[in-house]
Amino acid sequence: MIRSQTLSNRMADYIILFFLVIIALISLYPMWYTVAISLSDKAAATAGKVTAWPIGFNLESYRIILGDEKFFRAFVVSVKRVILGGALNFLLTVIMAYPLSREIRQFPARNFYMWYLVFCMLFSGGLIPLYMTVTTLGLQNTIWSLVLPGAVPIFSVILIMNFFRSLPKELDEAAEIDGAGPWYALMHIYIPLSLPAMATVTLFSIVGHWNAFFDGLIFMSKPENYPLQTYIQQLVFTFNSESGMSTEQMIAAMKTSDKTLNAAKLMVAMIPILIIYPFMQRYFVHGIVMGSVKE
Repeated sequence: MIRSQTLSNRMADYIILFFLVIIALISLYPMWYTVAISLSDKAAATAGKVTAWPIGFNLESYRIILGDEKFFRAFVVSVKRVILGGALNFLLTVIMAYPLSREIRQFPARNFYMWYLVFCMLFSGGLIPLYMTVTTLGLQNTIWSLVLPGAVPIFSVILIMNFFRSLPKELDEAAEIDGAGPWYALMHIYIPLSLPAMATVTLFSIVGHWNAFFDGLIFMSKPENYPLQTYIQQLVFTFNSESGMSTEQMIAAMKTSDKTLNAAKLMVAMIPILIIYPFMQRYFVHGIVMGSVKE
């Protein structure tokens, strides 16, 4: 009987594994299809003949994107944005979440600020007031116009705040007995114990800054200031004498279609996130669960 039960459990594990593999393949297929399209010939991609493997293998789409120095300039702008914006998001999130996680006797105005943040998260001023504010402050065509409007991610603040609240209250009592102040407790107790939540909000910040393109369109009037996603969205080739393209570039561009070029854009844009995500993935689920539940 024990043997039959063990066999039954093993069969159940195999069935579950089979369905998980099927789900994984279904989830990965769109990415693989995008790769196949980006590496295929113009005629095959336009005719819809590409399914799982590239047809008429060529790298012209990637050569067009990577062969322009404007691409690398935009890449540098995006890297600067991710570093500066991510650091600013992390700093302001922690500084705001820690006092909001305290008891009312420690921070009497906690509920007022909490409701203020929730209201701001649900109701924004809109695009026109944002544009007028950025313009009035003289931030157009600067990196600050890309990072300051979203400097305080309220969802991340709530996530970190709930994570801080989930930590044992005895930590505060022990810190007070040892003479530790709020800054010491934050830097040496709460932040080290909150690495899963910190990694989660950092990943949110990195992905958000890297994928954003619309703010680059409205706040940047000079193409040399475009971040990568805005540059990719604006990547349009014209085949005439005023395009500034060499003969070789025009020949290469004629070998591609909008479909293959757009697929190559998507792949180039995904590479940095695909590199970063595996290092933070182990913290991601734990941070989301712990930060979304409070006592």
